Amino acid sequence: MDKKTLVLGASLKVDRYSNLAIHRLVTHGYEVAAVGLKKGEVAGIKIETDINDVNSIDTITLYLNPLRQQPYYDDIIGLNPRRVIFNPGTENPEFYQKLKTANIEVEVACTLVLLSTNQY
Repeated sequence: MDKKTLVLGASLKVDRYSNLAIHRLVTHGYEVAAVGLKKGEVAGIKIETDINDVNSIDTITLYLNPLRQQPYYDDIIGLNPRRVIFNPGTENPEFYQKLKTANIEVEVACTLVLLSTNQY
């Protein structure tokens, strides 16, 4: 597949939903990039600590609470993804407006559910 997904808020901890999302995206055949607080590797995907190390992103799936999203607003908009998925706990109406103004689709959903129901 040629549509790359960025998992923003990626974690090396196996009990985190972002970690599970990376595994499931890879299993479903998606190209994945990951940015988190610590460098490492999950399911063969290198986790970077700088969002500027990624490019050509179709979808960004967020695993950061609204306060932690704020420093990334401009970087996310600058990547010009087709859509941003706000997973449970990441809902952020302030950011929705900024994304919509930049013509970026906002989806309030769970990446894991979207994948398991073939709606991703």
